[in-house]
Amino acid sequence: MRIRLMLAGVAAAGLMAFPAMAEDGQYGPQLTRILAEAANGTCLAELMQDTLLNTCNAQVSGMAAGLSALGAIEAMTFVQAEDTPEGRVEIWSVKYAGGRTLNWVIGGLQDGKFSAVGTRA
Repeated sequence: MRIRLMLAGVAAAGLMAFPAMAEDGQYGPQLTRILAEAANGTCLAELMQDTLLNTCNAQVSGMAAGLSALGAIEAMTFVQAEDTPEGRVEIWSVKYAGGRTLNWVIGGLQDGKFSAVGTRA
């Protein structure tokens, strides 16, 4: 099973070029909500900047089945935060009921909306 990457506005290579900023995650509740809604086939306009929302809407039909197949989120663990030119980016380890664990990136928060959400290898 393959889950498509939903990254808009933040280059994956750029994420590794900046040092960690913080000890605690701030975006866990928003990431949980975004993932749960995407598994149900919905992109959250209130949490996504336009570019990310458009990307999500273009991919959500394919993503929903893959995310649903993973099962419910059992646990989320904050991994680290990084400073990028687009703003703070957090990495979270998400464990699913089906036994799989994926690392998710969320960041680029401006005016209450994110510019980046996606998986990270």
